[in-house]
Amino acid sequence: MTTPQRRTHESLTPRRRTVVKAAAATAVLAGPLAAALPARAASAAPAFLHGLASGDPLADGVLLWTRVTPAPEALPGSGLGPDTEVAWVIARDRNLTDVAARGTVTATAASDHTVKADVRGLAPATDYWFRFSAGGTDSPVAHTRTAPAADATVANLRFGVASCANWEAGYFASYRHLAARSDLDAWLHLGDYIYEYGTGTYGTRGKVVRPHVPTHEIVTLADYRARHGNYKTDADLQALHAKAPVIAIWDDHEFANDSWSGGAENHTEGAEGTWTNRQAAAKQAYFEWMPVRPALAGTTYRRLRFGKLADLSLLDLRSFRSQQVKVGNGSVDDPERTITGRAQLDWLKAGLKSSDTTWKLVGNSVMISPFAIGSLAADIFKPLAKLLGLPEEGLALNTDQWDGYTDDRRELLAHLRSNAISNTVFLTGDIHMAWANDVPVDAGTYPLSPSAATEFVVTSVTSDNLDDLTNAPEGIISALASPVIRAANRHVQWVDTDRHGYGVLDITPTRAQMDYYTLSDKTKQNATSAWSRSYRTLTGSQKVERTYDPV
Repeated sequence: MTTPQRRTHESLTPRRRTVVKAAAATAVLAGPLAAALPARAASAAPAFLHGLASGDPLADGVLLWTRVTPAPEALPGSGLGPDTEVAWVIARDRNLTDVAARGTVTATAASDHTVKADVRGLAPATDYWFRFSAGGTDSPVAHTRTAPAADATVANLRFGVASCANWEAGYFASYRHLAARSDLDAWLHLGDYIYEYGTGTYGTRGKVVRPHVPTHEIVTLADYRARHGNYKTDADLQALHAKAPVIAIWDDHEFANDSWSGGAENHTEGAEGTWTNRQAAAKQAYFEWMPVRPALAGTTYRRLRFGKLADLSLLDLRSFRSQQVKVGNGSVDDPERTITGRAQLDWLKAGLKSSDTTWKLVGNSVMISPFAIGSLAADIFKPLAKLLGLPEEGLALNTDQWDGYTDDRRELLAHLRSNAISNTVFLTGDIHMAWANDVPVDAGTYPLSPSAATEFVVTSVTSDNLDDLTNAPEGIISALASPVIRAANRHVQWVDTDRHGYGVLDITPTRAQMDYYTLSDKTKQNATSAWSRSYRTLTGSQKVERTYDPV
């Protein structure tokens, strides 16, 4: 995911580039991580300190997840603690009396004491409750739901949508407000579930609301495990995971800023080890700590189906991409460069063409709609350039997005048009702003050029956006920048550059609608949430339009 404060290597500070020796990782992590855990971590009895979660719902099953702390020293990333047998049960009622399935798994230090149960044989479109137990200790009870049967006629689906949650920049009130709902079939996390930075190097308006654990930039497997464990202590995140299954993809900050297949902007080869080892560590920790069922080992691209109403193609736009190019050098159009990789693009095209569902949803970590800044005043352009990682002088183009890989985008959109594939909706995070876009075949001639798809982009949960970077009152910058952005990008129907929050996507056979919600103050634990705007796309239209009421 694009980092709002993208920096060149020349500007890296020694503090941000702290190198942690793997041999000392346990000693470095133990103190701050122990302090971050609930007090009962000191007990010798096993404890479930990081909550429960479920994910990747199927018509006949769901993936259950937890992490057990079998002993006080068994902190995330420590490599310590005994093997522990963990029992799980899933039932059709909250009291867990009408049992659908049960089993046991073993939590070991080799998997950081995380466990998963890929439960099958369940009924479609059904609510279930589940619990884990270890050493006489029961976890809380959590809720999940299976997907509709593949051939089912489905009247409605509703998903929460979130991305870009930086622990240090604020509290995760967006998760709390989504958890308070009782109408979600699942929730989508579109990337940047964690951030890799050291404390104080990527905060909010220059202020760290709550420090990361560990406090240094994460590089090793122990580091990534500890950071995932840190995030999973958040009560609001735990509440949402306990309420509905998550469908997650990664972006760059699960690894390092502006990562690509062979490296990252925020990685110094040698001083921070090899990229191959760092990427492998990040992926291992991600799959240990997230209830994600990879269809292909080591990637997050996969497809889920929700009856005849929708299928959801989930992309991995980091593992296979070519390195980002410098803005304005012309190579963004090079057909040898890719954001998806050949195999994933062919898989996506084939799935879209063969789909028999009404809606083809695409979980997409970086914006696919073309974007040019146009003529902005310097006081707005410079922080916007910083947010997007652009040079403060010169061509306004974000090469970390699909704009930097135009041949892949052109091939995909041409495929949608030539095969008359309708109702493709990209669901996107990364950019820390809210957008509602048509996706034109040729942005330069739009609206004369047709729209091949639509795109709903959700803002960040906490990560800096334009008003944070300018220290301006919320809404002021958006009021100035939005009209200019839209004038230069006629396919953009709406953009809010300033606010934080989440989305709720509601789908029926006749329309897909995104309701955008914003927080009162991301730095407050008790932040309130309010509906902001709604946009929808009607079936067959390939365009978004404003609607004046949330679902």
